[in-house]
Amino acid sequence: MRAARAMQILLVLCLVLVWLGQEAQARQVLATTHKTAPGAAASPAATSMVLLRPADADLIKSQPGRAGNSLSGNSETAQLARRISAQSAVVVDARTGRMLFALNPDQPRQPASTIKVITGLIAIHSLRDAELVPTSRRAAEMPRSKIYLQQGRSYRASDLVNATLLSSANDATVALAERIAGSESAFARLMTSKARSMGATNTVLINSNGLTARGQQSTARDLAVIFHHAMQDQEFARRIGSRSVATGFGQTLRTNNRALWQINGAQGGKTGFTRAAQQTYVGKFKRGNDELVVALMGSNSMWDDVGNLVEFGFRQLRGGSVLAEARVDPAFTRRLPGSGSVAMTVLSDVAKSSL
Repeated sequence: MRAARAMQILLVLCLVLVWLGQEAQARQVLATTHKTAPGAAASPAATSMVLLRPADADLIKSQPGRAGNSLSGNSETAQLARRISAQSAVVVDARTGRMLFALNPDQPRQPASTIKVITGLIAIHSLRDAELVPTSRRAAEMPRSKIYLQQGRSYRASDLVNATLLSSANDATVALAERIAGSESAFARLMTSKARSMGATNTVLINSNGLTARGQQSTARDLAVIFHHAMQDQEFARRIGSRSVATGFGQTLRTNNRALWQINGAQGGKTGFTRAAQQTYVGKFKRGNDELVVALMGSNSMWDDVGNLVEFGFRQLRGGSVLAEARVDPAFTRRLPGSGSVAMTVLSDVAKSSL
């Protein structure tokens, strides 16, 4: 009897140790900081560490609103789905809204820094370029990637917007969020509302920069919809399409979007990476009269995936067999309120308190 009881106690202890190990893994995922430029300085060992872990499933708030892939029986389409490493991806004809390729388009995942598209877009139309934005302690203490803003110092809004869109600076996004909405959490609710108004119905945002957060999610389709509408704003398109820009405080900001010099026709795009999200990307490409929006999530070889998706898309627009079967996604053809304007205004104190 004593031996049997000892075995039972030992079994319980083993189960407890396994559970504690899984909890530690989950906490490590939640504490992961955003990395700069995926692939820029990554080693093979680092690449092997970005696989989505079982514990990350708890970070997803809900199931996708729409299911299924827009994959026809075309052999090239099937080959592309096997070739890319991304867990979800879309290729959209930006001129007509036709979905040329969709792999798990509505699967919710952590979006990483791709959500900074919304942060930058709101800030462009909420703040004057020369307006000074103070840096709180919380903003200054954000993890990398960052431009190392100094607590208590103020910076020009235009510089912080560029830092957000080009250098993916987490400290800049929080400073902007706090200036516009009073707090980052209030600003995140404003971001979610903005995404919904664009037609991104499966996007829920918890912070301004895409750092891993429980309940934060978007989808490949939503990222493409958001970027498609954002690129219709000339000021946003000009900034996101820049390779580098000088700031008023002595730094030169450089884009993380390699596609601008590696892929023909790149107009602008936003990269992202966290351990929970893996590599994420959304961007626009134009060749002649043809335009594409490409988005992917959960990739382990982002730039290879982007190149394959872009080349596939332009081949289809030149007369591929998929073109005739591609359906139009109404989210890409809808006209935003205010004749397509994406302008935002600075929230009043009353509006801030109601968020």
